[in-house]
Amino acid sequence: MNKENFIVVDYMKCVGCGTCEMVCSLSHEDICSPTLSRMRVVRQEREGYNVPITCSECEKPACLNVCPVGAISRDKDSGMVVVDAYHCIGCRQCVRACPFGHMSYNFEKKTAFKCDLCGGDPQCVRFCWMKAIEYKPMDQMSGEKRLEAAIKKIEAINRD
Repeated sequence: MNKENFIVVDYMKCVGCGTCEMVCSLSHEDICSPTLSRMRVVRQEREGYNVPITCSECEKPACLNVCPVGAISRDKDSGMVVVDAYHCIGCRQCVRACPFGHMSYNFEKKTAFKCDLCGGDPQCVRFCWMKAIEYKPMDQMSGEKRLEAAIKKIEAINRD
């Protein structure tokens, strides 16, 4: 797994179908259940948008810092923040600490869980038929954002 790759979401493409949630829970838990998915779609039907949300892989993860038993760590090879379900005591401090609401809790297993990027082949990306979710290197993502910003500036200049 490459620690330079990230899940990138194009919110304008998401139709809120839930395919990402279903395939995620199926591949990790062998059941289709949005509550067991590492990818969650926040649906705002009245406003007309859907936002797939997953772990941001924070540089200074609050979840890691609050775990009282060290069940959350950063993998040295991949750079990912990982949860060791065996050592997790189910206190849910990590769920409370995550500023983005990405950390989740399995009430049946009584352990915390989060996105693990499916070992470098995120299934949510593979099965998103709208291509709203992509797995990209950070430099490509940054380059695309710079290009988008430049185009907006040029359009603004041409309007004036």
